[in-house]
Amino acid sequence: MNKEMARISKKRKTALSKFDQEKTYSVADASKMVKDITTVKFDSSIDLAVRLGVDPRKANQMVRGTVSLPHGTGKTIRVLALVPPDKEAEAKAAGADFVGLDEFIEKIKGGWTDIDVIITVPQVMGKLGALGRVLGPRGLMPNPKTGTVTMEIGKAVTESKGGKIDFKVDKAGIIHASVGKVSFDAAKIADNANELLNTIMKLKPSSAKGSYVRSVSMSSTMSPGIAIDTKTFNS
Repeated sequence: MNKEMARISKKRKTALSKFDQEKTYSVADASKMVKDITTVKFDSSIDLAVRLGVDPRKANQMVRGTVSLPHGTGKTIRVLALVPPDKEAEAKAAGADFVGLDEFIEKIKGGWTDIDVIITVPQVMGKLGALGRVLGPRGLMPNPKTGTVTMEIGKAVTESKGGKIDFKVDKAGIIHASVGKVSFDAAKIADNANELLNTIMKLKPSSAKGSYVRSVSMSSTMSPGIAIDTKTFNS
C-alpha cells in the first residue's frame, strides 16, 4: 500500500514540476499542459471546473444550459428515445441506440439505466413521472430546458450523439463539465473549453454582483488542476 502511495505521489510530483502552480494560463496553454501532465494509462477525460460569483440558492442566479462541443466529448453517448410509434423511424435514422416506449419504461422501473441521455416528446412526459426516483439522481430525467423534451426528435438525437452536453451550477457555485479526452489535439481541447466558457458567459444572471467567473481550473483524471486566467472573461 505504501509503495503504491509513494508511486502516485512521485507521479504527482513530476506533474506539478511541469507547470507553475502560482501562475494562471491561457486556455490554449492549459490545453497543451494538461496532456503533458497526464500519467494514467487510459484515455482520461479532461474536465473544467468553473467557479462562479453567483448564489445558486436564488432562482434568478441558477446558471444552467447546454452546449454543443465542436469536437464532441470523445465519449460514446448511448441515447434512448422514448417515443410513440410515429416518431420511431426519425429516432432510428438519427442514430438513437434504443427506441421504443412502454417496454423501456418497464425496464427502467426494474432498475435499467444503461444509457447516457433520454430524449422524449412532450406528450410522453406524463408517463415518466413514476421514474423520477430512478432517473432523477442519475441526471437522466428529460427536460425541455436541455432540449431533451422536444418534437424535433431527430435533431435532439443527432446533437446528443455529436457532443451536446448540459451543465448546471452546483450548491458551491461551481460548474463541472467534461470538454474532451487526453487523446484530443490540444487545439481541439481549447476549442471545446472556449465554447463551454463562452456559453457560460452568455448565461450571466443580471442579478450576479462582482466578478462573474471567479476561477477556472482544467484537469484530467487524477491530474493536478491548471489555473486558467479569468481576466478575459471578466473584462
